[in-house]
Formats: sequence, C-alpha cells, structure tokens
Amino acid sequence: MNRRNFLALTGTFTGGSLLLPDFLHAFGSQQNLVIGEQSVVFVQLNGGNDGLNTFIPYQDPNYYFLRPKIALSKEEVIGADKGMAFHPALKGFAQMLQNGHLSVIQNVGYPEANRSHFRSQEIWQTASASNQYLNEGWLGRYLDLQCKEHNPIAGINIDNTDTLSLKGQEPNSITVKDPDRFKIKKNKEDNVQLSKNPSLDFVRKIADSVVEGSDEIQKALARSTAETSYPKTSLGKNLEWIARLVKGNLNSKVYYTSLGGFDTHDNQLPIHKNKLTELNDSLFSFYEDLKKSNLLQNVTIVVFSEFGRRVNDNKNGTDHGKAAPMFIIGGNNKGKIIGNNPNLTDLDKGDLKYEVDFRSVYASILQQKLNFDYTKIGIKNKPLSGLF
Repeated sequence: MNRRNFLALTGTFTGGSLLLPDFLHAFGSQQNLVIGEQSVVFVQLNGGNDGLNTFIPYQDPNYYFLRPKIALSKEEVIGADKGMAFHPALKGFAQMLQNGHLSVIQNVGYPEANRSHFRSQEIWQTASASNQYLNEGWLGRYLDLQCKEHNPIAGINIDNTDTLSLKGQEPNSITVKDPDRFKIKKNKEDNVQLSKNPSLDFVRKIADSVVEGSDEIQKALARSTAETSYPKTSLGKNLEWIARLVKGNLNSKVYYTSLGGFDTHDNQLPIHKNKLTELNDSLFSFYEDLKKSNLLQNVTIVVFSEFGRRVNDNKNGTDHGKAAPMFIIGGNNKGKIIGNNPNLTDLDKGDLKYEVDFRSVYASILQQKLNFDYTKIGIKNKPLSGLF
C-alpha cells in the first residue's frame, strides 16, 4: 500500500467500529491537537439554492414580472429590511438578523461562473479560478499549514460523504456519519516490535493518531450535552453533534456538514419551503444552543451553495444560475446586510451578476477568525470589509 492510499483510508470514517491490529499502535499518542477558541462551521447547500426566493427583493416589481409563477408575495415575506425580506420559512434567520448575529452577503459568485453542480462545487471547495483545477481543498491546504504534525481531528466533516474542501496533503480531517459510533478498538498483543521500514513506521504513526482522534471525539461527547431541542432531521442531528463537540472542547478548527435537495427545476415552491424549513429550524437550534453555552462569539457559521438559480422562472421552478447570497452567523460578525440589492434589470445572460467574490469571504474568515495569512494557500482576493 502506498502512502497516499493509506492516507485516504485513514482519513475517512463513516461511523461504526473499526478494529485495528495492535502493531499499528506502537508509536506514542499524538498530543498536538489544534488549540484555539475560534472555530468555523460550514453548511453547504447542495443543488444550487435559489437565492432570490431565499432573501427576496420584495419591493422590486421586476421580481414579480420575471417570476410570475414562483414569486413570494409581499404579504408572505418576513423580516423586511432595506427592500429585502426572508422567505416565510426562515423565521429564525429573520430573528438572528434582528439580533445582530447574522450578516447577509448579497450577490456572491465568481468570474466565468460554471453552471455544472460538480464543477462549481469543486471551484467553491478548492477556491480555484474557473479554469484552474486543484487536487486539495482550501481548508485542507489551510490545515496542512496550521497543523505542525498530522492531526486527524483538526477538521471534522459530519456527513455521509467526504468533502473536497478538507482534502489536503495530510489527512488532518475525518468524515464521520455518527460521532457516537466512531469508536476504534485495538487488539492487545505483546512483544510487537517496530519495523526498520520507515514507510511502515509512518503508517503506524498515522494509525495511532487516528485512534487518538477517536478517543478525543468520545471524550468531547462525554463532556457535553445538548442545551436545546433540535429537529429530528439529518441536518438537525449533524448540527447537534457539532454543538456537542464544540462544547466538549474538541478544539477542532473547522466543522463541515451539508444539506441537499436544492436543485429545484420543478415543483419548486413546496420543495424549497421544506428545505428552507429544515435549514432554518436546524440552524436556529444550533444558534440557540451556542448562545446558551456562551460560545456564539467563538463560532462562525457559514451557509453557502454552489450557485443560485436563473432570474426567470421556468413556470414550475428555476434552472441553474450564478450569483446568490451567503449567510454568516455568529463569530461577532457585524450583523448587517452587505452589498447592493439584486439588480434585476442588468443581468448576465439571464443571471444575477456577482459583485462579491466568494474567495474574499474566505480571506476574511481566515484572516479575522482563524488568524491565518490567506495568501499562503493561494487566495489572492482581499478580505471582504465590514463582515467582522
């Protein structure tokens, strides 16, 4: 087995119990966990969330003219602010904005946007240019430089599948489906000798640190409980796990999870309402949990999708578009609406024109929340001003 294949194996777990032979635990325990109060939680909305029906330009008559079948009426929207308002399912978002804990960044995208789900997600997850292909994610590159030694729990992805965002040269993150079942056991065998093979010794060292990561996750869970009732949904459960790991002092710098189902080509109104309800209820429970634990200022929550939808409806839904809003919760953000309201009279081939490059948001998070020089991982965009 070569080194990269082994790293791929040890860097991903999807719950359950893994039994490792004792010879893989000959090295001492790995103590170099990433320490620090600030952490960032990413919630990726897969499928391309319709930003115009999420944060709505309800006072613009063009919105109703261009979306005769799916526009939300002025009587339905909530939390009106400067000509914009939230979808009625987002009561928690409206409350967080009113509380000064939510920033809305309008018209976020990137040059030469790609309407392919796979490619656009790849661009967001690697922070690459549209014509650039990178093997490592932007958070993986950050963790490679942040971690002085291999640390399998510097980043935690709670999901059914890996995310390219956390992929680096070293496996400094773990994908866990169910943290409560992430328990790695080892056989107790005596008289096991280290080999004289450096590659095998490297394997042993990595495997031992993964076991330590499993132990640290279980210790964090044992130190914490949920202070808030969470909805019985996939995202609700994932965010409840993340809250417990944060409150249990796991000291991971990055947490990641996702919610799918936003590819609303047809039957959009009921589908989008259901997905936004799951997003709202799960995130608001997470927000309340962190507030009660006095941790909201230490946790920055980032909500994004790979692209928005086209401005015109297709009678029953919307097709793939470009720019859309991002949402930042907690982390002592400024709690305001950043950027201009969507301009529905000056479009990019039927799509909203982007005004904020998503990499400038990444730069702000790295610089101001994680105390890291964003240029070291190849981000050239200047940090977005007014966010924190």
